[in-house]
Formats: sequence, C-alpha cells, structure tokens
Amino acid sequence: MSSSAHITKCVILARGLGTRMRREDANAALDTSQSAAADAGLKAMIPVGRPFLDYVLSGLADSGFRQVCLVIGPEHEGVREYYSNTVRLERIQVAFAIQEKPLGTANAVLAAEGFAGADEFLVINSDNYYPAEALALIQGLGQPGTVLFPADVLVRESNIPEERIRAFAYCVVDRDGLLADIIEKPDPATAARLESEKLVSMNCWRFGADIFQACREVPQSSRGEFELPQAVRLAIQKGAKFKVAICRAGVLDLSRRSDIAEVAARLRNVEVRL
Repeated sequence: MSSSAHITKCVILARGLGTRMRREDANAALDTSQSAAADAGLKAMIPVGRPFLDYVLSGLADSGFRQVCLVIGPEHEGVREYYSNTVRLERIQVAFAIQEKPLGTANAVLAAEGFAGADEFLVINSDNYYPAEALALIQGLGQPGTVLFPADVLVRESNIPEERIRAFAYCVVDRDGLLADIIEKPDPATAARLESEKLVSMNCWRFGADIFQACREVPQSSRGEFELPQAVRLAIQKGAKFKVAICRAGVLDLSRRSDIAEVAARLRNVEVRL
C-alpha cells in the first residue's frame, strides 16, 4: 500500500437517491433550475451560483488534491457530460465510477477500487462542503483515519439543526487518539452516556487499500445496504487503526430543499477555480 503524508486522490460519493431532496417543501423558494435538480435528487448538481459540486472540487484543489473519482449511477450521464465536456478543468482531474445499484456507501466505495489502486485516498459526501481546516487535517494525519466534528460546533457553525445532528453517527475515540467505535443514530440514552464532547462523523475519511476488503465483507444493514460506518467498524475489529483529528469548523449540508438558500448565501463569495 502506498502511503505518504500528502494524498492527492479523493472519492466523492454521489450515487445516492436524494430521497430527502426530492421531497416537496412549500417553504423552500427554489428557482427553475434548482427545482429540476432537486426533483431529480441530484444534490451535488444543484445550482447555488454554480453547481454545488464545483465548490467542493475547488476546495479539494485548494488543499492539494489532484484526482477525483465521482461515484455515480448509470442514470447520471448529465454529471459525466458536465465534468467531461461542459466545464474546463485545469487544477483537478475528474474520473467516474459506476455504482450500478444504490446499495449503500460501502458498496459505493468499492466501486472506486480501480481508481484508488494501492494509494491512500480521501472519501467524502457529494452533498457536504467541508472546510479547508478539515481537508488540511486529513492531509496532516499521515495515515488512514478520519476527521470528526464536535456536535456543538456543527450546530453553531454549520447550517445543520441540532435535531438532524442527533441522527448522525457519533464516534468514540480511545486515549491513543484512535477511532474505537462508531454508533449510528444513537438513542437519547446512549447519546447521553457518551463523553461530554460528542464527536460526529460527517463521512470524511482517509483510507488505504485494505478498506476494500472490509467493504466486501460487511453484512447488509437492516435497510438492505452495505454501509461504510459498519465496514469501518469491521476493519477496526480486524485490527485496522484509524487516527482521529478533530475539526472545530462547520460543514455545509445540502441534503434538503430547505438547505439550498442558506448554502447558496454562504457560498456566494467563495471563488471557484477548477
């Protein structure tokens, strides 16, 4: 496995069905192009000045990433067309991996195995805009690991309401600064038992090639999906070590129609250079 302090490859999970984004919201004022993208569930391509994913890619390029693999579905030819022919890419290369069916995030990562090869790589969501601090922390890990976010920081600095954060995965870090466990959607009693600073996973991972075996072996969840947090738990049980860095900056979340206006406002003065 090729490992170095600085990594240049990123896998972006853009295959989801966008179920929450497709839901009608009478209170969300969208223009025609935003409505069309929301109706299609294509969160990453929702225009917020320009397609949301453009901002994500520009931020990655700022942080030294040079090669991106978008994991998309076979029906997402519009995404391929845009990044292959419509927009000019000067700082970052975009490749594609097809996840034939929406079988979960672990299955999506597995689709990018050919792109990653033996190199360490970043995995992020396509509907989140991660701060430069988080990407710098990922680069600084120097080994597989994750960047976690204190729940109170996400509430204060992001556009994510507290009740939504309660449904995210919480993480347990051991005294050596390694990830010990991931607790998906903890019930209130479990959440209360966690340490005072609740650390939330926003799916910002640095992996080596050994994650692919865990993604192959992870069992289906109750939702019928192969889920990345469970693959990470399986890898930990088999001896993998994931170093943790903590980021005290916010993450923009574009998962619902009600998010679009605020995300657009927060990105209004962000320069995009692809």
